[in-house]
Amino acid sequence: MYNKEHFSITRFFVNILQGSLIGLGAVLPGISGGVLCVIFGIYKPIMEFLSAPFRNFKTHIPQLFPVILGAGIGFLGIANILSALLEKYPSQSVCLFIGLITGMLPSLFEEAGQQGRSKASYISMYISMTVIFILLAVLKMLSVQITPNFAWYLFCGFCLALSVIAPGMSFSTLLMPLGLYEPFVSGIGHMTFNIITAGGIGCLATVILLSKSVNALFTKHYSVAFHSIIGIVIAATAMTVPFESFTTSSIVFVTNILCIAFGITASLLLDRFNKKFEV
Repeated sequence: MYNKEHFSITRFFVNILQGSLIGLGAVLPGISGGVLCVIFGIYKPIMEFLSAPFRNFKTHIPQLFPVILGAGIGFLGIANILSALLEKYPSQSVCLFIGLITGMLPSLFEEAGQQGRSKASYISMYISMTVIFILLAVLKMLSVQITPNFAWYLFCGFCLALSVIAPGMSFSTLLMPLGLYEPFVSGIGHMTFNIITAGGIGCLATVILLSKSVNALFTKHYSVAFHSIIGIVIAATAMTVPFESFTTSSIVFVTNILCIAFGITASLLLDRFNKKFEV
């Protein structure tokens, strides 16, 4: 009896720890909360619950509750730190995040090919990459300045939910080129009511409307869907590089390069650590 209780308590705290890491991955640039769910073997029950929450409530919530609790702790705990870094060291922080995302690409590409690659896989990657490149380039050329408001924070919530239900997608990848990442993360870290409300609504609406579709898409067309995400990640990351900051001074140039290198190294080490665990 003691062993069984001990195992249950241990599993509860292990799940909280896993949830905390998923929460960190959801907000930290370069890491996908969805990928961490896959690594910890939690992705399938999460998608089963999101696809049919009422039917699976009694069977899945006891298992997922500590994960959800841990995710909240990890998400809120890192938000303030990221907000402070982006405010005090903007170019260095962005370069660190770019390094994290770049270092994640080899493992993403490997994961995308787990069920084989076809011509359609590469076509989807190139199309999504081209579309994002053109969209962000046009916004940059037109000097479009996005002013964060309730509607844009709804979009932030959409991206956040997508980073969990679509493995490989990091919501920071979409928000950073649009200048929405810093205000959204800062608002969460400071518990700003309107930002949390809008983000929460966008997140919940996305889960309700898209979880079944995304689950079906990855089940039936895994390679095509995953390669399309890689195309989005590559284009959005390239358009996020703060090229203008590299010319301000030699110190900034060196620190930016070091931050990119550190981010790549950290992602590669994390990937190496992840591969030690069988899912």
